[in-house]
Amino acid sequence: MSTELLLPAQPSFVLRGHSAQVHAVHFIQGNTRLLSADSEGWLVSWNLASKRPAAVWKAHGNAVLGIGSWGQDRIITHGRDNKLAVWQLGVQDEEAVGKTLPVDKPPVTTPQPWLLHMLTVNTLNFCSFAMCLDGMPHPDTAHTAIKARKHPPPILIAVPNTMDSGGIDIYQLPSESRAAVILADRHITTGMVMALEIQTESTKLQVVAGYESGHTMAFVQSDPGAQFQRLYCAQPHSQPILSMSIIPSRDCYLTSSADAVVAKHPLPAVQGVWKTELKPFKVVQTKHSGQQGLQVRSDGKIFATAGWDARVRVYSTKTMKELAVLKWHKAGCYTTAFAEIESCCPTKAEDDPVKQEDTEAQDDKSILHRSSAVSTVQQRREARAQSTHWLAAGSKDGKISLWDIY
Repeated sequence: MSTELLLPAQPSFVLRGHSAQVHAVHFIQGNTRLLSADSEGWLVSWNLASKRPAAVWKAHGNAVLGIGSWGQDRIITHGRDNKLAVWQLGVQDEEAVGKTLPVDKPPVTTPQPWLLHMLTVNTLNFCSFAMCLDGMPHPDTAHTAIKARKHPPPILIAVPNTMDSGGIDIYQLPSESRAAVILADRHITTGMVMALEIQTESTKLQVVAGYESGHTMAFVQSDPGAQFQRLYCAQPHSQPILSMSIIPSRDCYLTSSADAVVAKHPLPAVQGVWKTELKPFKVVQTKHSGQQGLQVRSDGKIFATAGWDARVRVYSTKTMKELAVLKWHKAGCYTTAFAEIESCCPTKAEDDPVKQEDTEAQDDKSILHRSSAVSTVQQRREARAQSTHWLAAGSKDGKISLWDIY
């Protein structure tokens, strides 16, 4: 019998550029760039082919809570300075932006991307924004703004309400108008909003929220301008909810908390269910408290959490079983992000390591085949970076680990 010990998994790369805690990571531009943001307000756009900074700037005067993308050349940042900003940063804009990493102490006045929008929002909750494409009818003024500025499709932004810690504001961009408000439920003591998700389904707008009390609720607006109805309420967590994510199938969502529970919940409006007696689909006691930064991969098969214990855990979305534990960081992890993967990727048994290894080998052969037609080393590097199933994790230690996930 072989006594050979299996070595723990190691990250493919480690990006070292932040001198403060990394609070958010996000893949953009077809996986060619990775955005990272820290507790001092700095933002870095990493070129994943070269693993070097493509753009660096001071986006906020305080910690960044969340980052996102809107179209191919717009970056959304949400800071503790009560500002939500939209920046223009396409590949062609990177040359005009600073390149000195925060760890090298660049001047605060380093060149920035063009600032397109700035909203004043509530950040007392430590809750990052949520966004979705605006599928709802909007005023003619918004149409005019879109046509004049050549914006990508309009979006909706959900943030905690500026006056009510349990309420939610929804803004529309590019008009910068407040499209709707969801007031706190005075019959249930929930505390502050801690996590948000938003999506449109046909003519319905649906918002899910996680609260300080461990409650989660789903609200739906059946018609533009109508009041939101609460269709779902559950309290699977005993501690504040830290993160949540809607599964790509759009019919359920996941929550994680300061406690050790990870839970899967229904989205009633999508399923055509209009009642509040629904229960969570599954509540799993993981025995690992403090999991946040929950993200689901674009194929919906796996999700990851960032742990206060410095470990990144990967789970099966279907079974909720733990598939992998990734340990490299020496301090707690705060955020995760998956690269977008091609929809044509072959399916595989999530819990079968042998089949996972076979699939990885097939993916490598496919990448090499595609790369053989590419003429330059740089293009091969870019093709490889775009095709890799990256999982990025940001930590309190200021570093970002990149893992090649099956």
